Order: sequence, then structure tokens, then C-alpha cells
Amino acid sequence: MEIRELFMDEPPPMHLLLLADPSRELVEEYLGSGTCFVAMIDKSMIGVYVLLQKSPKLIEIMNIAVDERHHGRGIGRQLIEHAIGHAREQGYKTIEIGTGNSGIGQLALYQKCGFRITGVDRDFFNRNYSEDIYENGIQCQDMIRLSQSLD
Repeated sequence: MEIRELFMDEPPPMHLLLLADPSRELVEEYLGSGTCFVAMIDKSMIGVYVLLQKSPKLIEIMNIAVDERHHGRGIGRQLIEHAIGHAREQGYKTIEIGTGNSGIGQLALYQKCGFRITGVDRDFFNRNYSEDIYENGIQCQDMIRLSQSLD
């Protein structure tokens, strides 16, 4: 598998990007101001993420998604590790993820990769955290933000 930056003249894999965020307008906005990376096997795009610069020291991972036919192969983890490595190389100090509609599997993956709950939404998470929420997948509409220091 190869992970590479998408060239400007290449069409983005909207079918994958819309898995992570069903709002086409928001996805197009991220693409317009961010950098899109794709995971490829045999010239097929099987995974994607977008890096969005929030400030000179902060970058956010947006729209991490893996084609459902390739789930369970560690591709999501490789995408996140690639994003972290790229952010470090570019000199960023912090990388963030907004969890959106992430389920328990994605949240567990983010935590394994070193992300921690942060920001104003920590109290909401602490008040509402329960096994029931986990069993049903957390549908928190961006109420949880995760962050990782890259120092």
C-alpha cells in the first residue's frame, strides 16, 4: 500500500470522503483549503484523509475514511500515523481530530495512536460517557475533540 498526496489535477475520492462527513459542501470546503492524502493499492484509492492547517502550530485531520471492503486491515491506523508523521515533518506542534460521528472502533484507534480528549467538550463527554453510548457507537456530532502534542 502507498500513501501519497493527491495531485491538484486528480479528482478527489468523494465516495470515501463522504463516508466520514456526509455534507458535500463541508468536504469541498476542506479540500479547498486542506491537503488530501490517499491510500492506494493497485491504482485504486482505498483510504483518504485531509490535513487542514488551523494555525501555524496546529493542524487538524479531517475525513479519515477507509473503503469498507478494506476494513480490519490496519489501513486507518496507517493513515493516522502518516498524518502524524507529515505534521511533525512540517513543524506543527499539535494535531487534532474532531470525532464527528465516530464509532467506538474509531475512537479506540485514535486513542491507540496517542490522541486524548481535549477542549471545551471534555465536560460533555465526561457527563455522558457510558457503556450504552459505546455499544451504540458515539454519535456526538463533533462534541468530542481529540488532540496530540507533537513535541
